[in-house]
Amino acid sequence: MWKSIWKPFLVYTFLFLTLVGCSSFQAKRVGEEESDERALGITDKWLSKDTQIVISKLLKRMNKHKGFQRYLRNLGKTPVVFIGEVQNLTSDAYFPISDLNDEFLNKISETGEFILVDAAARKTILDEITYQNDGMVDPSTAKLVGKQTGADLIIFGNVYMKPESRDGKTIKQYSINLRMTDIERGVEVFRARAKVSKFSTQSKLGW
Repeated sequence: MWKSIWKPFLVYTFLFLTLVGCSSFQAKRVGEEESDERALGITDKWLSKDTQIVISKLLKRMNKHKGFQRYLRNLGKTPVVFIGEVQNLTSDAYFPISDLNDEFLNKISETGEFILVDAAARKTILDEITYQNDGMVDPSTAKLVGKQTGADLIIFGNVYMKPESRDGKTIKQYSINLRMTDIERGVEVFRARAKVSKFSTQSKLGW
């Protein structure tokens, strides 16, 4: 008798708990600041807000760099900048380095003070020009090799991260380094560093 009573009871209880578990999920759109705050409660990894912070710092230092500003004045024209890349030298293989590069390019472009030459775009353009001059395109409309604008500056950079942990506490110190070099003279005209530190704690029972 008890088996006949408990068996359906357990089945219904299991179904009830399953439905409650499934219905507990909720989602909503949040603003950028709230999104960042909530993400900090989930992970200590690099976030999009961190990218915005370091790019803002680097651009401010670029504007205040006396040597670089003097170089721009002496150049006497809008500098053409060849974008290399900011490399991920951290131990995190999933560090969003592409997002960091893209954000930097976007902010550099927004200033209107530079003409950008992207490495990937230049290769694609060169492939297209080569195709046009292989006899596959009307010679009167084909673009000629050697007409691309030469760059004045080249940008390189890297990201380092040094983690330190003890008793469930971790601090990750990120360092983003950027430098610009005059291509013709091979002289570095700008160098800057921006840092972001992230502190997290983890209890023995989990987050």
